Amino acid sequence: MNLPNKITISRICLIPLVLFFFLADFIPYGKLVAALIFGIAAITDNIDGRIARKRNMVTDLGKFLDPIADKVLVTSGLLLIIAYPIVGEGILQPLPIVLPVWAGVLCASLMLARELIISAFRQIAATKNLVLAADKSGKIKAFFQDITIFLYMIFAFMVQEFYPTIQGVPYTVINIVLLVLLAVSTILTITSGINYVVKNKSVLKNGDSKSEEIMRYDMIIPAVLREFIEEGIVSEAKISERFNVNRKRANKIIKDMIDLGYISNEKESNEHEILMTEEDFKETFED
Repeated sequence: MNLPNKITISRICLIPLVLFFFLADFIPYGKLVAALIFGIAAITDNIDGRIARKRNMVTDLGKFLDPIADKVLVTSGLLLIIAYPIVGEGILQPLPIVLPVWAGVLCASLMLARELIISAFRQIAATKNLVLAADKSGKIKAFFQDITIFLYMIFAFMVQEFYPTIQGVPYTVINIVLLVLLAVSTILTITSGINYVVKNKSVLKNGDSKSEEIMRYDMIIPAVLREFIEEGIVSEAKISERFNVNRKRANKIIKDMIDLGYISNEKESNEHEILMTEEDFKETFED
């Protein structure tokens, strides 16, 4: 098992610790500990992916575990801040973390629905041997989700430990700010999901028209680009040799990459210039 996969598994192992410390009211400053662990787990999401791409250590296990770890982490965090009220000194009755409660339930439901829909969408794409490029908006929504949950956990800690001090105007102001942040996260989650589906709408269509064929490209393309991006040049012969595929498939891969604008169309040469930079590759194909 390589380093990126170990980091991903460690993120999964941190999730029970987040749940334990957040729910363990008998532990002093438990919610603060839970928030910090959640923050560390969220940060590792970027670390494992960058290491995997930089060191060419992307594996099927990593592709399987990484999105699962992200979704379970966010889902667990949402459930904690929505469903678990705060008790503590000076609190006469359990206080919901997210107010109004209906807004928290609505936002959490929309976020979780989006993740389920996109997961189903990717499964359909996989059955059609399609590679779906990642979208920048997905990274932005993930950042806002993580920061929103983290801040709500910090708020829960403040309410539990210092409610007599922050009750009144400070409590109301903080609640409003966090609610706005939760609303922004929800909007970004919805819009990124819509954008993802619209951008790859050919997945839901049948037929073999030329326009759809451009979107139906070979699963090996990301690996080919990763292999040759430093060289800057790719050819049928190189693909056939290094990936052990026949010339017919290698030719198809070249044509697909030309259609997608990843490589140049050198009609008089067997070698094609790779038009993507390493940054372009990371933005397009990182999970």
